[in-house]
Amino acid sequence: MSIIRAFNPTAPITTEAEAEAAARSSAISIFIGVVVGIIGIVWTLMNPGVIDAAVAQAGAESEQAAAMARTGAQMGLWLAGLFVVAQVVFGVIQWKSPKKWIAILFMVLIVLGALSTAATPLMAGLAPNTPVTPTWQIVLSIAIMIVQLILHIAGLRGINRLESIQMDAAR
Repeated sequence: MSIIRAFNPTAPITTEAEAEAAARSSAISIFIGVVVGIIGIVWTLMNPGVIDAAVAQAGAESEQAAAMARTGAQMGLWLAGLFVVAQVVFGVIQWKSPKKWIAILFMVLIVLGALSTAATPLMAGLAPNTPVTPTWQIVLSIAIMIVQLILHIAGLRGINRLESIQMDAAR
C-alpha cells in the first residue's frame, strides 16, 4: 500500500495491511508534532536575544513584571520539552498498537491548538507589551495542524477498520 493512500482519509481500506498502514498515520501525525516541537525548542535556544527582547518588552513596566516574564519564558521552554517527550511516548504507543482514544485526544488538542493559534493576533492586541507573532508563522502552524488533523482522521478510520477486520477474523 502506498504511503499517500494510507494517509488519505477517503481511500478504501480492504485488507488488514491497509488498515494497519492507515492506523499508523495517526502516529505519523504525532511524530510531525514532535519534529515541530523540537524545531521550536532549538530555535528558542539558538535565539536567546529574541526571548530577551520579548521579556524586556513584557517587563517594561516594573522589575517584578520582568522577573515574571523571565520565569514564564523559562517555564514555557520546560513545558515545551515535556510536551515533546509526552508526544514521543504517545507516538510510539500509537505506532505499535494504535488506539482510538489517542487519535481522538490528539484531534481535540489539534483543534484547540489551531483555534488558539488563529486567535493569537487578537490576544496580542488585547494585552499591552505582548510580542506579536508573525503572520507567516501563524499560517504555517495552522497548515501543519490541518495536515496533522487529516492524518488523525485517516488513522482513526484505519483503527476502526483494523478492529473490524480482526473481529471478523476471530469469529
